[in-house]
Amino acid sequence: MITHTFSIAYNEYSGTDQLSTEDKTLLQEAWTACESAYAPYSKFHVGASVRLANELIFKGNNQENAAYPSGICAERVAVFSASATYPGVPIRSIAVVAKTDVFNLSNPVTPCGACRQVIAEYEMLSGEPIRILLQGNSDKIWIIDGIANLLPLMFHGGELKK
Repeated sequence: MITHTFSIAYNEYSGTDQLSTEDKTLLQEAWTACESAYAPYSKFHVGASVRLANELIFKGNNQENAAYPSGICAERVAVFSASATYPGVPIRSIAVVAKTDVFNLSNPVTPCGACRQVIAEYEMLSGEPIRILLQGNSDKIWIIDGIANLLPLMFHGGELKK
């Protein structure tokens, strides 16, 4: 037996004053999207914003449904909207934020597994790491360079080719 260990790298900031104007803007756009999330069941509001290589920003938020599997996460709304509008334009960064009054979010929220895999797909298409900014109810911000730091054993589409 061989035991392998993964480690991830991320930077933690104690507020937006330490961020670039570009990162601050992306986070603010995600918070704007978060405000209009449709989350009547969980009361867990998530917003996401995606910056493309052409500098355009697309927003998304979680959309719940009484039939829970029919809902969709904020990250996928933003990524799919950007890709549908500007196919082939690489994603440079994505910000994901969340808030709730139901429980304490002491750490930034991270994308679910499905969203991580979607981000991985678009990162593989561009061949460049996507910068991921995460924030929750507190001022704490995590910045991660590349989806491999969140999904180290990701599934690669190339594995489907014969």
